[in-house]
Amino acid sequence: MNQDLILAKKAAIEAGKVILKYYKADYDIKEKSYHNPVTTADHASDKILKLILTTERPNYGWLSEETVDSPARLSKEKVWVVDPIDGTKEFIEGVPNFVVSIGLVKNGYPILGILYNPVTKELFSGSLAEGAYLNGDRINCVEKSKLSEMVILNSRSETRRGLWEPYKNIFSDLKAVGSVAYKLGLTAAGKSDIFASLRPKNEWDICAGNCIINEAKGKLIDLHGNTRVYNQPNTLITPGLIAGEISSVDRTLKVLKV
Repeated sequence: MNQDLILAKKAAIEAGKVILKYYKADYDIKEKSYHNPVTTADHASDKILKLILTTERPNYGWLSEETVDSPARLSKEKVWVVDPIDGTKEFIEGVPNFVVSIGLVKNGYPILGILYNPVTKELFSGSLAEGAYLNGDRINCVEKSKLSEMVILNSRSETRRGLWEPYKNIFSDLKAVGSVAYKLGLTAAGKSDIFASLRPKNEWDICAGNCIINEAKGKLIDLHGNTRVYNQPNTLITPGLIAGEISSVDRTLKVLKV
């Protein structure tokens, strides 16, 4: 058994229990930056994840959205890449489109991913050469040969800003869903054809989902067509992203490429 995967599942579920104590309850909300909120639940989830994962794997590096970054991670062979709540805005709104996201990279390559939605109890998992799963059932990305048949999961904020207006007649449907990581899990499970973002994301948003997509016979690339090498000094990934079944991603890139 993959002991890192077992550990990451345990950590995600424990963090989920903590998050549910705050969900639709009282907690503090602060703005880290414009339209970038953080809550008491984010910090509580981060605390339990760091405790479990770094206690059991003290030699692994640590990168989390809610932990002050340290350059020490850059010299580590293996690094946890974590988002304690991906989809904080949805959490605040009481919309169950958020997940705990735990990725593990080795020499920059994603080798493990866990996404856990504590409300719906969906647990997406993937590890290198071992496949991708949703609650224990094997999952794979789906292929669509025509753009006009594709359902694209995209960003609520990008949709509100009108960024997807030029593409609305190209694809079958554009569905705005919260949480980048959750969209990656749903795409890996074949519940949509493609995930796409037109704006930059951070490593912790996509690392776990990247591994799950890869293991679900798909790929994740940026809008220049490049794959991501993780554990970089600059965690921001520009200009945007596409993920899904390999040939479907290639077809989508021809339309969205910048």
